[in-house]
Amino acid sequence: MRVALSILDLAPISEGGNAASALRNTVDLAQHAEQWGYKRYWIAEHHFVAVASSQPAVLIGQIAAATDRIRVGAAAVQLGHTTALAVVESFGMLDAFHSGRIDLGVGRSGQHRREALKESKPKPAKPPREWRDVDGVTVPPPFDISAVMRNPRLRAKMSVLQQPEAIVPDFGEQVGEILALLEGSYEIDGVDAHAVPGDRAGLTPWVFGSSKGKSAQVAGARGLPFVASYHITPATALEAIDAYRAAFQPSAALSEPYVVVSADVVVSDDTATARHLASSYGHWVYSVRACDGAIPYPDPDTVAPLTAEQLAVVKDRTATQFVGDPDEVADKLDTLQRVTAADELVITSVTHGHEDRLHSHELIAKRWGLTG
Repeated sequence: MRVALSILDLAPISEGGNAASALRNTVDLAQHAEQWGYKRYWIAEHHFVAVASSQPAVLIGQIAAATDRIRVGAAAVQLGHTTALAVVESFGMLDAFHSGRIDLGVGRSGQHRREALKESKPKPAKPPREWRDVDGVTVPPPFDISAVMRNPRLRAKMSVLQQPEAIVPDFGEQVGEILALLEGSYEIDGVDAHAVPGDRAGLTPWVFGSSKGKSAQVAGARGLPFVASYHITPATALEAIDAYRAAFQPSAALSEPYVVVSADVVVSDDTATARHLASSYGHWVYSVRACDGAIPYPDPDTVAPLTAEQLAVVKDRTATQFVGDPDEVADKLDTLQRVTAADELVITSVTHGHEDRLHSHELIAKRWGLTG
């Protein structure tokens, strides 16, 4: 029996579309995902890019209200841009409306950006890694994100997400505060303080991470479920899983590690069609890495091929995207699950056309054996 399959969505804005149409498409996909048997529907948090998922809690409320059974969550709240109290209150409110269906995912991406913005000089280059094959799973060399974060336009945009003089919060401390607020044990200078709603809401934080650093260590030490982002950082996701399992301590939430692994997929009836639909994916990734934010998702019918120089910037992502017919993609997901021993997989699928994205998720749901 295969592990459960979930969806990660960014509410992408396609070329020629807008935020309103992207949000309607997201709700529509979530409703179909429930019918097709997906376990969870995760919403990513992104800012200043051509995706409409900038406020996950707001969108989660809309999706949960439009569905009946599927769990809906954040993948993930960027803790560097908010406070523990704000997170617990907003997700406590969601849980009050939709008890037992809300997943609270948290991540360090906000801290990463804040730390990178403070860097005045590039860090010394590390020895390059080679491309590896780990029992059928492609592990590319890490992408150097430092050059992207030094982009002055991006630095200006990211700086407004938090006051310039604000102290970058410690991720582990914030997770601890969230847990205390959810448990009803939070104190300020020895005085009890209770989040309303949120206090004893029954929510369990999920930690999203991409490397063997802070996120994996905190998730393991706190005994929380961990989501490894293979679709974003295929170079370090497997290391993150190993670090999480090594650091794991049983908790009230989990007696043993629980690992979810993400993958980027495009599925169609035949391989040639799937490859065509995915042919503008590299352009989208390149716009994030080489420019200052994702452009509207390009139409594969009109986009020009990437140059060799552009391809080199995105090769780690295009080479680890699972593209093909349902059998091909299911085989790749099976391999990823086997190598990582994941308890659950989460897929993200972005295409220019909404109907193509629906079809991609429907095809893999049927091939995976999901039942609505």
